[in-house]
Amino acid sequence: MSLPDLPAPAAEALSAFQAAGSWEQRARLLMQWGARLEPLSDAQLCEENRVHGCESQVWLVAQQQGDSWQFNASSDARLLRGLLSVLLVRVNGLSAGELAQLDLIDWFNQLGLSRQLSPSRSNGLNAVLQRMQKLAVSSA
Repeated sequence: MSLPDLPAPAAEALSAFQAAGSWEQRARLLMQWGARLEPLSDAQLCEENRVHGCESQVWLVAQQQGDSWQFNASSDARLLRGLLSVLLVRVNGLSAGELAQLDLIDWFNQLGLSRQLSPSRSNGLNAVLQRMQKLAVSSA
C-alpha cells in the first residue's frame, strides 16, 4: 500500500519512524507512541479481552463503526505498547476485508522495526492481528 493510501495517523507513524536514523531513536519513538495509547478501563482488562499467544499480557477491545473497525489495546510491557500503538494507527478504520489483507510484516518493515522484533514478539503481534481479524469476521 502506498503512502497516500495510508490513514493519516499511519502515514504520520511511517514518516516519523523512517526519519529515525538508528534503532535507539526508533526505540525511543516506540516508547513515545506507546504513551499515546488510550488506557483501557479496569472492566476492559479482563480475560475475555486478553490476547493469547503473547508472552506479555495484551488486551484488545474492538468496536465496529459502520463498515470499519476501531481497536484499543494495552499491554503490561512498554515496548509492546509502542508496537501496539503503531499497529493500531495502521488498522483503525479498516473494513473486515481490508484487515484480512493486511501484511503485518510489510508494515513493520516499512517502519524499520521488523529486524528488531524477536520471534516471540513477532508471534505476539501476529496473534493480535489474528484476533482483530477474527473479531471483525465474527460480527460480519
